[in-house]
Amino acid sequence: MPAQAHASEQGLVLLLPTEMYISGGVLAVALTVLILVLMPSRFTLRFPILTVSVPPLKAAQRATSCLSCIILFALILAGFVGPRDPLANPLPLAVWTGFWMALVTIQGLIGNVWVWVSPWPGPVWLVRRIAGLRRFPARTGLWPGLLCFLLFSGFLLADPAPTDPDRLAAAVLLYWLAQFTISVLVGPHWLQRGEGLTLAMNALAYIGILGRRRGRLALGLPGWQIAHARASTLTALALISVLLLGVGSFDGMHETFWWLDRLAVNPFDYPGRSGLVWQTLRGLFGFQTLLLAIVAFVIWLGLRLANQRTPLFVAVSYFAPTLLPIALGYHVAHYLPSFLVEAQYGLVAVSDPLMRGADILGLGQFYVTTGFFNTPDTVRTIFLTQTTAIVFGHVLAVLLAHALAIRANPTAREAVLTQAPLAVFMIGYTLFGLWLLASPRL
Repeated sequence: MPAQAHASEQGLVLLLPTEMYISGGVLAVALTVLILVLMPSRFTLRFPILTVSVPPLKAAQRATSCLSCIILFALILAGFVGPRDPLANPLPLAVWTGFWMALVTIQGLIGNVWVWVSPWPGPVWLVRRIAGLRRFPARTGLWPGLLCFLLFSGFLLADPAPTDPDRLAAAVLLYWLAQFTISVLVGPHWLQRGEGLTLAMNALAYIGILGRRRGRLALGLPGWQIAHARASTLTALALISVLLLGVGSFDGMHETFWWLDRLAVNPFDYPGRSGLVWQTLRGLFGFQTLLLAIVAFVIWLGLRLANQRTPLFVAVSYFAPTLLPIALGYHVAHYLPSFLVEAQYGLVAVSDPLMRGADILGLGQFYVTTGFFNTPDTVRTIFLTQTTAIVFGHVLAVLLAHALAIRANPTAREAVLTQAPLAVFMIGYTLFGLWLLASPRL
């Protein structure tokens, strides 16, 4: 049966004193909120940045995009003709380990590396230039991209065999062709609005330390791009921010014994993913809807406490992007155990992509190990790293929400009142995230 690219090896983690770590993490976030509330009004939370002039790099980015496209098609070919084992075939390892686990994390920590490796912009520009096609005006909103990202998350979580090489190769090929065709016909701006992965990656880039400001390369603390973003940019980030948080959270929740109990499924008699497709899809979309409703409610409550008449849509658009660090923190924590194992399989696959005895990387007789899951010291280190990622994400989210509240409100009192319910939500979500991390799962 194809292996699933999800966190695993949770057994020994559950033997750790997780209650102590959970309590400490929640307390750290709560103290951050308290310090911000008690901070004198003359102190303003700032996210300083350093900028330098860098010449345009469009040509280089198009070149690397074309190279990335060539590599993608080589991986698709390997998916069709390579080994059937998902842990030996380079396509599943590239998509789920290289892209979804590693590149998403790098994008959130560093900045927009996706602009260099996306397999669409270069080929789209090349074909349109050769054909002499005109650019159509942008008339679509972000809904096509949001829908594409939901479809991607449904495939990730509910498809019976998302790591099966044949199945994955067909899905990747069809998705690339669909996005490529539309982008060629209507223009490259489609990728920023209608391509779900680009939409998500662009949002995550706003957490990174590197970005662009007024045409210059800028370096700052994590999240500075959100703190300095214009209102229109925050509006574009709002819904995808909630979707990213919801996908990551439900990804962890739907593997827990608690969730299986809700479905009346015995975890020791697990029917497999194929037996829970519709239940998983309903759970995913239901969780996304519930999360969006809760976020909207706590932001509405903040407006009422501050006696403000700001339209709810405007307020949600303004504050929802502060959830991005939470989404990234849980993404890192959730996939860390899997990445430690599957990255080793990735090295083997790169060294011998077709399993014909090649040794491109010179690994020799390389054995994949999971021994670090069998010793308390390394398990504790892994769990503490996961906990730190979640807590740091929540702390950063609280700081960003406070910075935006200060910017949007004329007085410190109104700023505190408008963000108070959201801060309480973030404290509660810390508890939820750490509980998911420590819960028994498949």
